[in-house]
Amino acid sequence: MTGSGGIDWSRVSEHAGPHASPGFRFWRDFMRWQRRLNELLRPLGLTQPQFAILATIGWLSKENAEVEQQDLSDFLGLERMHVSQVVSRLERQGAISRRRSENDARANVIALTEEGVGLLSSSIPIVEDFDHSFFAGRSSG
Repeated sequence: MTGSGGIDWSRVSEHAGPHASPGFRFWRDFMRWQRRLNELLRPLGLTQPQFAILATIGWLSKENAEVEQQDLSDFLGLERMHVSQVVSRLERQGAISRRRSENDARANVIALTEEGVGLLSSSIPIVEDFDHSFFAGRSSG
């Protein structure tokens, strides 16, 4: 059967449509999760990506280890430019500080400020409560 510009869907896809595709369903569910989380974090002045960066800084620095900007990119699987943009916004908001590494002049060391600790402490319960409700009944494996 052709249509959609001459594509014979029965030959190119095993799925009857996008709702039968696990990748499409995952993307759609992620977008729903992120949109709702952004709504819940908005009163704190945060977005989901900003929360992810703050939480990652908090987790990675639990042992008083220095967290470099590249560590955030690696841990979160985000492009360096995207991390840099989010880090810049969080720095302007006063949630994090950024300085050059003493060991590597090319690296930036990122740390939570007192404001950032407060934001993270306020936002973690919101995110965890939402995650519990959003993912209830979904398999985790």
